[in-house]
Amino acid sequence: MPVVTVDWLAGRTPQQKSDLVKAITQAFVSIAKVSDDQVWIVFRDVPRTDWAMGGKLLSPPSEKS
Repeated sequence: MPVVTVDWLAGRTPQQKSDLVKAITQAFVSIAKVSDDQVWIVFRDVPRTDWAMGGKLLSPPSEKS
């Protein structure tokens, strides 16, 4: 049973998630020859304040005075 974890920035719509689920599932059915009910997909929506690239947070937390 393949388990796919998608870590991405929060803010995607339910429709975007649904479309991606269909595409990932179809790829596993077609290429890995598993049935669609064997494909599990987990979305982990990460806030911009918890994601960094190039040594910098994508959205630094606001500083309080």
